[in-house]
Amino acid sequence: MEERNLPKKHDIILKNRREGNLSGVTDVISFDVNEILLETVEEMLEIKGRELHIKSLNLDKGEVEIDGVVDQITYSEPNSFAKNSASFLGRLFK
Repeated sequence: MEERNLPKKHDIILKNRREGNLSGVTDVISFDVNEILLETVEEMLEIKGRELHIKSLNLDKGEVEIDGVVDQITYSEPNSFAKNSASFLGRLFK
């Protein structure tokens, strides 16, 4: 299996609460129009809002682009979100 070239740091650039560029993302745990849950190189990241969409996703580079109305961004320890099963992408490509 090919190793990912993930950045060692995590950044968020949010423009007018409507467009976001994120780096340092290692996995997409779940997403819908009201919430996106991401695993980053540092912690879990929960983004809440309205009409949220993932515009582009490149986990090999650890990059995600989102759009929609962002109301809240919350970080937490990885253990606080139980991973009962495989990640979203793992379940998608079974």
